[in-house]
Amino acid sequence: MIPLLVFLGILLVLVLFVVGIYNRLVSLRNRFKNAFAQIDVQLKRRYDLIPNLVETARAYLKHERETLEAVIKARNAAASAEQAAAANPADPGAVKGLMAAETGLSGALGRLFALSEAYPDLKANQNMMQLTEELTSTENKIAFARQAFNDSVMTYNTARETFPAVVFAGMFQFNPAELFQVESPAERQVPKVSFS
Repeated sequence: MIPLLVFLGILLVLVLFVVGIYNRLVSLRNRFKNAFAQIDVQLKRRYDLIPNLVETARAYLKHERETLEAVIKARNAAASAEQAAAANPADPGAVKGLMAAETGLSGALGRLFALSEAYPDLKANQNMMQLTEELTSTENKIAFARQAFNDSVMTYNTARETFPAVVFAGMFQFNPAELFQVESPAERQVPKVSFS
């Protein structure tokens, strides 16, 4: 009888240990999903600002239709990629797709801002100045949200890769999460949004 109680006691401790690991991994996964939701909020704000920025610039940049269309196209691609990543932030492919789309959008915005330097009236336009200030603020918020997301992903990935959690992580479908990072050094530069 005593050996049976000892065995059941050991089994109970083992089950509670596995449950604790499982619950910790769930908590960490939910934390990085919440961190992605913060990025999501700021990206949506950014995507909402871009059409207003393009409309303001359109009157001044009548002969630069291709640049304006490229910005709108890149914005739409980034918004679609953002929706896919928001649906499942744990999907590395969706996060990589969002990173690529964001890179394209940053490049298109950079070309728009570079082009606008040649139009002094556009630089002095009050709406344009206000929109660029809001966009700059949003870019900063996105950077902070990305940092929080990456910190959460790192904590989650570290927890799932350390022993003894690594033994159970694959069994319970706790797959590695993808960091939200920029691929090339040129892409690491924030688009210039100043018209001064």
